[in-house]
Amino acid sequence: MTTENRPCCTPSAATPDAGPPSPVRAPAVRCPSTKGQVRLPGGDFAMGDAFDEGYPADGETPVHQVRLSPLYMDEAAVTNAQFAAFVKATGHVTDAERHGSSAVFHLAVAATSADQLGSAAGTPWWINVRGAQWRHPEGPRSTTADRRHHPVVHVSWNDATAYASWAGKRLPTEAEWEYAARGGLASRRYAWGDELTPDGRWRCNIWQGRFPDVNTAEDGHLTTAPVKSFRPNGFGLWNTAGNVWEWCSDWFSPTYYTEAPPENPLGPETGVTRVLRGGSYLCHHSYCNRYRVAARSSNTPDSSSGNLGFRCANDAPAQA
Repeated sequence: MTTENRPCCTPSAATPDAGPPSPVRAPAVRCPSTKGQVRLPGGDFAMGDAFDEGYPADGETPVHQVRLSPLYMDEAAVTNAQFAAFVKATGHVTDAERHGSSAVFHLAVAATSADQLGSAAGTPWWINVRGAQWRHPEGPRSTTADRRHHPVVHVSWNDATAYASWAGKRLPTEAEWEYAARGGLASRRYAWGDELTPDGRWRCNIWQGRFPDVNTAEDGHLTTAPVKSFRPNGFGLWNTAGNVWEWCSDWFSPTYYTEAPPENPLGPETGVTRVLRGGSYLCHHSYCNRYRVAARSSNTPDSSSGNLGFRCANDAPAQA
């Protein structure tokens, strides 16, 4: 087990919650939609860290058997283009927009010094940038015009659930997320096996070099990559490691694995933070070794940053 606990590489909301999320002007109640999703058969799998490599406070153990019903999962994270369609249809205003600022990694900031409002406590590489939001991921001087197929970022759990409802979908449970991310590989370290770079090839978008100052970008990316980069896993899902953290529906508890029901666990009934899975482009073995498929973290439901995104799920009827 990694003995030194490192804080998650997604900072909490820079300002107090500004109140309830803005109302969504939904044009109509949508029926469940499986557009862009892959059907997964469900069944039994071993959930948790079989290598004892996690941070103690993350609660990745004990490894336990889980049985899931069939489900659908988005083949990739929600993109800027998809989120833009949601905003156009509903008028949704994200938490980052309501707060007026969001966290941007220091090497990626595109803003005047006046718009850089200071660094996050304990993580000086995160800069609170005025005007940073999903349309302007690095600050007011940036745009997503050439990143339509990159994952949307600066989205809170509140924003992700609003999108999912509009799209006729839902956020996955944490157990569904890990089952899907494993792609049918039992008790492996990564979604593709136990070796980080098989045949010397990068299989995910994470940090290379010396964190947090030197990124050699051997995988081709300083920040986000298109959602269908690298190779899909055994279930046909893209980028279940690195790129952006993905929100799950569950409240987070570091002790939940000791008490979770064996069938379709939904997470604790209450909590303060929501589960995050998958790691991001900032993960590195020296600091945030959370691109492993069993790794887990969390943040408050109104938090946003330049490496926070999501994908959606749906129930699936059992096939005869």
